[in-house]
Amino acid sequence: MSDTLKETQAPRRKTPRASLGSSEGDDIFGTFDVGVARRFLAFLTPHKRAMATAQIAVLIYAACQVAIPAMVGQAVNAAVARDGARLDRTLMIFSAVAVAYAIFFFTAEWLSSRLAQRVIFDVRRAMFAHFQDVSLSFMDKTHVGRIMSRLQGDVNALQEFLESMNGALGDFVMLVGIAAVLLITDLKLGLLTLTVLPALIAIRAVWLPYSKKSFRVARDASSTANSALAENINGIRTVQESRREALNFELYKEKAFENFKAQNGASWMTQIMVPTVDVLTGFAMAVVVVVGGEAVLGGHLAVGVMVTFILYVNRFFEPVRMLSMQYTIMQRAMAAGHRIFEVLDVAVTISDKPDAIPLKDVAATVEFRNVTFGYDPKRPILHDISLTVRPKEVVALVGPTGSGKTSIIALTHRFYEVDQGQVLVGGHDVRDVTLDSLGKTIGMVLQEPFLFTGTIEDNIRYNTAASLERIVEAAKSVSAHDFIMRLPEGYDTPLGQRGRNLSMGQRQLISFARALVADPQILILDEATANIDSFTEQAIQKALKVLFAGRTCMVIAHRLATIRDADRIVVLQQGRILEQGDHDELMANGGLYSHLYTSAHASFDDQVVAVTGDAEFATRT
Repeated sequence: MSDTLKETQAPRRKTPRASLGSSEGDDIFGTFDVGVARRFLAFLTPHKRAMATAQIAVLIYAACQVAIPAMVGQAVNAAVARDGARLDRTLMIFSAVAVAYAIFFFTAEWLSSRLAQRVIFDVRRAMFAHFQDVSLSFMDKTHVGRIMSRLQGDVNALQEFLESMNGALGDFVMLVGIAAVLLITDLKLGLLTLTVLPALIAIRAVWLPYSKKSFRVARDASSTANSALAENINGIRTVQESRREALNFELYKEKAFENFKAQNGASWMTQIMVPTVDVLTGFAMAVVVVVGGEAVLGGHLAVGVMVTFILYVNRFFEPVRMLSMQYTIMQRAMAAGHRIFEVLDVAVTISDKPDAIPLKDVAATVEFRNVTFGYDPKRPILHDISLTVRPKEVVALVGPTGSGKTSIIALTHRFYEVDQGQVLVGGHDVRDVTLDSLGKTIGMVLQEPFLFTGTIEDNIRYNTAASLERIVEAAKSVSAHDFIMRLPEGYDTPLGQRGRNLSMGQRQLISFARALVADPQILILDEATANIDSFTEQAIQKALKVLFAGRTCMVIAHRLATIRDADRIVVLQQGRILEQGDHDELMANGGLYSHLYTSAHASFDDQVVAVTGDAEFATRT
């Protein structure tokens, strides 16, 4: 991780946050959170020079805007007095100010936009990097739609604020400058003109509570709609298989309509201030025309001053209107920042200890010492498990669904922390070794392999620096080379999402080739043949023999025939080891494994009730 990225992630607040699934974190509209602002400055710090330059440009163009009406008034007075020389000087200065305004306005807008893009790039990068490190326990209980809402919607709201931030500074400078010039030019008329400000403040005080509620509801509705959309897209295969499209559409239409109403209400609350400001502008203009007109007719006020006041009044409420809108943007950005920092504050529970050591030149062993573990600490999945896998030994884990097989391999790779006991790899507690070295020592092939967007070559190489020759060699070893070469572009064939343009068996063979290229000392297979047809399984079995050669292997399988040749078979039930030994020993024991194997090589789930007589357990699992 780069130093810049580390800077943008710090400092982190120590206060607890609401979970990503709650709406408590959204109820902050209208509140300026100093803590959020301070943390946000950490993202701006690397770009302080660009920000300062943009703000200087804003101040200059705002000063030009304040000066232009005064010069117009001077030009009118010069024209009325028939003072040609004075009029020419005024027009020359006016032209120079107008050119300066155009140049510095463009410069400020360009710098502000570029600054916003750079900061948002840092924010997205920090969030993405953090999500790479958060534990699976967090990902298991957090809806992907809510995560995407943070990564997209909230970041976009922050970008909108950044792009308008310098504009708000310019509007504020204009507002103060115009008020000062009005009072200096004519104190009485200036005070009369500014009498509309108390009314504007009172209106905003009434508007603010309603806007807070409206914006909060809009944000919650948007998050809910996004979650429903993401869930439907992720499960589109199941939706189409069960022909549930119509029902899903009705369910989503309801959420989308609620989002529409909420966004419409928020938009109405945003826009209501525009006509309000217009009415106040008209009232202030009427004051200038009536009072100023009488003063001009009475000879107490110059015509140029009258024109200057009219122009200033017309300009005065434009920054008021813009500041009202930018305040709304700031409210949204504050909520977005709060939610973004919720993401960055998610605890990284699985991380390297300060004195973690790399795994190298160690025996490829896996040992569980009195391990108790549960995804919910109150409901353990594993109970006091003790198990040793020796170097180059193939150990098969079998048992009914819910018996703890997948939990054992997850703990071996330290995806989760044990509640009690120890998990050791190479003789070292997995909590005492670096995650990088653990990941290189242990390779995994899952039941449904995940292939990424890219070519077949990219997916086999994955996170190694393997040459094409090494990739082809690995593909040949696992019987994947022939079908790859039959594809239109061979190893350069681009894969669709998750490799959907390949069959399940072909995807599994590519995942085997990937594991072979990575060359781990310990290999874990989690139901690698569960979704494979019998014909393809023959190729898979040949590939497995290549993968197993010279490696310590842990294999999970429901099909008992697929693990008959394992050095040792461990039978699990309800989170405990029921029996273990090789195939012949377990058959001789006449236990659960023997009963299931003699039942036409059934799986544990097929006949667990018949063997154990535990119908309630079968229902639970």
